[in-house]
Parts: sequence; structure tokens; C-alpha cells
Amino acid sequence: MFSVFSRFSKKQTRILRRLDTPRKVQDFLDYELAYNDAKTDTCFSPLGVLKHGKAHCVEGAMLAAAAFLFHGRPALLLDLRSDGRDDDHVIAPFLENGRWGAAAQSRFCGLRYREPVYASSAELAKSYFEFYYNNRGEKTLREFSVPLNASKLKSEWLYSEKNVFFVNRKLDAIKHYKVLGKYPLKSLRKADSTLFEAEIIGGAKTPLTSRRARPYAGMVLPRKLFCFLLIALANFSVIC
Repeated sequence: MFSVFSRFSKKQTRILRRLDTPRKVQDFLDYELAYNDAKTDTCFSPLGVLKHGKAHCVEGAMLAAAAFLFHGRPALLLDLRSDGRDDDHVIAPFLENGRWGAAAQSRFCGLRYREPVYASSAELAKSYFEFYYNNRGEKTLREFSVPLNASKLKSEWLYSEKNVFFVNRKLDAIKHYKVLGKYPLKSLRKADSTLFEAEIIGGAKTPLTSRRARPYAGMVLPRKLFCFLLIALANFSVIC
């Protein structure tokens, strides 16, 4: 298996070696990679992602799948298809103790990681529905694919120096399932502005780029400040 990673440098192999859990993979996508918002279409292989230091959703999902493969997990990809008024999205699902989770790259916080608590890949895919909306607030997720085992593709998907658009084409061609069924579109509630603002914190080229996401441990307040805030909030609630 490691022969397929022979084109990765020692530095790149060290990165893959430390991404030995899905959580660590997601941390790498969130905190160590920039979002790839290049004007021209790209589809970097995982090797290309590590060289460029950035990835959009398909590229991030492929890097996650490569890390899973490196550590003996299935290298799975799952396509989420919009209604045509939004971008499609790709995630890297994984199984732990018989439950499904996913690692993913996105501008939107809610389209990234999922803990392995879902009973099926279909249930996992549908968990993205509420957070999948366009700039009009319209919820746009319409279909999801069966998981694709990327290790069955040409090995170039891992290390090609050129764009690997054949992965996108393969994902687009495999079986997809409907999300809404007979539920009427007009009954869908739009996402509101506060959700949108929260979702794009740390996103590329937004007014909130200065507020980059960081690990939760980095957000813990000093004990004295935390106590002060609790007292202040308690006093405020009494006054109101």
C-alpha cells in the first residue's frame, strides 16, 4: 500500500503519518490549510494540496481520503449535489464502531466535520441539509451519492502534478439518491442572516477573515475572567 505514496516527500509523508485519526485530519483541514478560492478551476491531488497548502472541498476531501488510506482505512468520497443554484460539495466519510462520520473542507462551518454517530451514509449525507444554502438563504441540497472508494480509481488521483478532474467526473456519474422526496420546495424555510454570519467566520475573502477558526482549547477563558463574566451576566439578567 505504501508504494502508492512513494512520490510524496519525507515532509509530506510525515504530515500523513500524524493524521492518524479523522479528528486530526479535520484539524489539519481547518487550521493548517488555506481555502483554495483560485479564479481558475483546479482539482489538486492530495500531493498537490500539500505542495500548494490550500484546498477547496473536493481537494480537501481527497486529502482526507488519502490520509485514511495511509492509515489503513477505506479511502471514501461522497458527493452532495445541489439544485443548480449552488455549488456541489464533496466529503470524505469514514466508519468507526459501525457508525458513519465525515471530514470535509468548506468555507462554511456547518459543511465540515461530522462525528461518527450516523447509522448510514444516507443519514450522514442528510445531516448536511440544514447548513447547505446559497447566498439567497435557499436550502439547496437535493441529492447525495453512494460512497465512492477512491482506491479503486487510477492511482494518479493521489499524486498527479496535473488536475485530477476525472475524480469529479466519476463522482458525478455514480448513483445518487434524492433528499427531499415529495416534500414541497415552497415549504422549505430559508436560512437567516445570523446563521449565515456564523457560518462564514474564518472563511476566505469575507469581512470576518480576521476571526480565523482555532481549536476549542484555545478559546478557554482564564478562570478569573470567566467568573467575572458569569457575575456580570447574572447581574444583567436581574436588572432586565
